[in-house]
Amino acid sequence: MPPTSSSALPRQVADAYVDALVELDPIAGTYLGVKGSSGLLPDFSPAGQEEIANLARATLAGLDAAEKLPGADSDAERRCARLLRERLTAELAVHEADEGLRTVSNLRSPAHAVREVFTVTPTRTEEDWAAVAERLRAVPRALEGYRASLALGLDRKLFGGPRATRTFVGQMTDWIGGGRSWFEDFVADGPSSLRVELDVAARTATESLVALRDWVRNVYAPAVADAPDTVGRERYARWARYFNGTDLDLDEAYAYGWSEYHRLLGEMEAEADKILPGAGPWEALAHLDAHGEHIEGEEKVRAWLQKLMDDAIAALDGTHFELAERVRRVESCIAPPGGAAAPYYTVPSEDFSRPGRTWLPTRGETRFPVYDLVSTWYHEGVPGHHLQLAQWVHVADRLSRYQATIGMVSANAEGWALYAERLMDELGFLPDPERRLGYLDAQMMRACRVIVDIGMHLGLRIPADSPFRPGERWTPDLAQEFFGNHSGRPADFVESELTRYLSMPGQAIGYKLGERAWLLGRENARRAHGDAFDAKAWHMAALSQGPLGLDDLVEELSKL
Repeated sequence: MPPTSSSALPRQVADAYVDALVELDPIAGTYLGVKGSSGLLPDFSPAGQEEIANLARATLAGLDAAEKLPGADSDAERRCARLLRERLTAELAVHEADEGLRTVSNLRSPAHAVREVFTVTPTRTEEDWAAVAERLRAVPRALEGYRASLALGLDRKLFGGPRATRTFVGQMTDWIGGGRSWFEDFVADGPSSLRVELDVAARTATESLVALRDWVRNVYAPAVADAPDTVGRERYARWARYFNGTDLDLDEAYAYGWSEYHRLLGEMEAEADKILPGAGPWEALAHLDAHGEHIEGEEKVRAWLQKLMDDAIAALDGTHFELAERVRRVESCIAPPGGAAAPYYTVPSEDFSRPGRTWLPTRGETRFPVYDLVSTWYHEGVPGHHLQLAQWVHVADRLSRYQATIGMVSANAEGWALYAERLMDELGFLPDPERRLGYLDAQMMRACRVIVDIGMHLGLRIPADSPFRPGERWTPDLAQEFFGNHSGRPADFVESELTRYLSMPGQAIGYKLGERAWLLGRENARRAHGDAFDAKAWHMAALSQGPLGLDDLVEELSKL
């Protein structure tokens, strides 16, 4: 049944879709700040997945009619319609290929979504905590639905990757813990008036997690043990469209990754020589790990990162950006244990009562080298993810609710965040070789992602001019060796990254390819305006137009 009337314009169709989706996906509702979502969880079973797909189909039918109405050709309606059609079509392609029946990952699965939503569920009042208890009681049904989807995937011989499966089992074991579980720790600060209810609900959630872990370990893992970790060209192209919003020329993208690799290697060698004359980049980074500037302690690094973002806002607001007061607020947080190794960002609620937040996984470490933090927090916080995603929420009344929230295209957002790192380098915020080498190391990681993510999933050959195993075909083992050789990050991070690429094919390439789109759009706009080009005006117009796939992003940026 279409979720809109026959007189609805595209933005109304998109917003009606959000309203209907929140009913089916209370996790999305929680991230949006919809209060009634806090005690609920989605149906992750095959039937639940099909219900969301049916909503997408009905919405696309409503969009067909909306685009024929007077007023649908305005810029605001046109951009929203393009995004909605592209996103729902890409999501349906993934669903109709039954990818939801083999979602096993170290970062992105229904089990991860269930756990992580508690970190953004309100806990300020007794009423909030009562909703937490209700949500904990909903965990068994949610995880049972997820298991039903994986079991149907086994029946249809649609297998998740064995490497991701092993990692996932380990993560669930960590969440279960040896004494108190993650869920039991989470409710420890709840009010005494709900103590018994919260403890019982947390134990119930933990028991369901144990049941899922045991089934995955004892039934699923043996069944998929001989399955490939890679997905092949057809599945990869489908996922690349989903994460990037374009049908990529994968061979051209692979070649671009190598061209960036060679460019960055030369720059890294020059910076490394300034730090440790005669040393290579990763020898210099190892030297910085031991002898470079660093922060000691979790709370001190959290406060240091907060100041880094506050200082960036103070320096950039009014010069390169024009920020609303509520966008100026962003919080630095330490990530809960048991997740992936990479830092991340969570968006503010629609009313900004929950601000945007950056999260640092510490993985038991207490010493944090500065070279590895500065550029990353320009990416995750300011001027990266926070300025873009919080700005979308701020201008939601000029966009649509869909554009401002759940319509995000990964490569658009990650491309902006990588562009933001480069912008800070261009503006002189990386003034010493230590911080600049850290920035280049982060850029090199993103170039290597393009190379290994496409290379190993498609089984491509390593070029003849590569310093690493020229002429050989990529495998996950070679990819891990290559990535480890070209990263200043520890072995557990490299391991986590490779598992992420294998279980989220096509996502990791969006950083570099998205950055390329942002840079091309800016260059086209600069050429069009000449000396009249205003970087601050361009940045704010670009950040306020909402998400677009890479198909549309360059075209729209070039016109600003």
